[in-house]
Amino acid sequence: MTEAAATELQTEPATPRDPGAAAFFDVDNTVIRGASIWQLALGLWRRDFFTLRDVSAMAWKQVRFALLGENLAHVEQIRQQALGFIAGHSVAEIHAIGEEIFDEAMHDRIWPGTQALTRTHLDAGQEVWLVTATPVEVATVIADRLGLTGALGSVAESVDGIYTGRMVGDFLHGAAKARAVEALAAERGFDLSRCAAYSDSANDIPMLSLVGHPVAINPDGALRDHARAHGWAIHDYRTGRRAAKVGAQAVGATALAGVLAAAARRRRR
Repeated sequence: MTEAAATELQTEPATPRDPGAAAFFDVDNTVIRGASIWQLALGLWRRDFFTLRDVSAMAWKQVRFALLGENLAHVEQIRQQALGFIAGHSVAEIHAIGEEIFDEAMHDRIWPGTQALTRTHLDAGQEVWLVTATPVEVATVIADRLGLTGALGSVAESVDGIYTGRMVGDFLHGAAKARAVEALAAERGFDLSRCAAYSDSANDIPMLSLVGHPVAINPDGALRDHARAHGWAIHDYRTGRRAAKVGAQAVGATALAGVLAAAARRRRR
């Protein structure tokens, strides 16, 4: 392990008790390996919400995410597709499916190091919130399963308990995340200068910059550079064996994309 990696992969510090503070965690590549919206899309495909051709197109975007990090355009495309596919289905049905998908595909993708960080804040009497572009129903399932306080996520419109296929408010990403955290802090009386925030992506610099204790988790190149320049803490759980595991997953995702694409071509023929 390089000296730089050794300084970044450090023992998690004890968090002093401060019930007036809170911690805010991004989800994709911060709490969970890869993109949670991809796991949702794959789970919906398995339940016949859409076709092999649809999911094979999404698979290529997941491969890129596994190899290169977050691409907002790709995440937005998958989100728009997912919104269309859940239109006409009930909120209760999608919430139940989200619970099943967490148990099937997300539970084993939780980064243990990040989960340990959430526990240090909870043990200090602090609230811990997920803040993510992932649909709020899925984010809430993840928060519940991990014993966290709650989740802020993108909201799909529903009328009389049935999804319309449209969004409510902003896609919770970038500056929108920062605004959501500010609103939550005002509502619950958090002092942001005493709060912490965690993310893997430079897209979340607005949220990270709000708090007194910003932390880069498994950062992309731009966030790593920014964190180093500003003296932010960095935790990278991908080094050593973990890096090899992530690489294997990327290869596996590539193979999956190829299989799905081939299956879609066969079905079209």
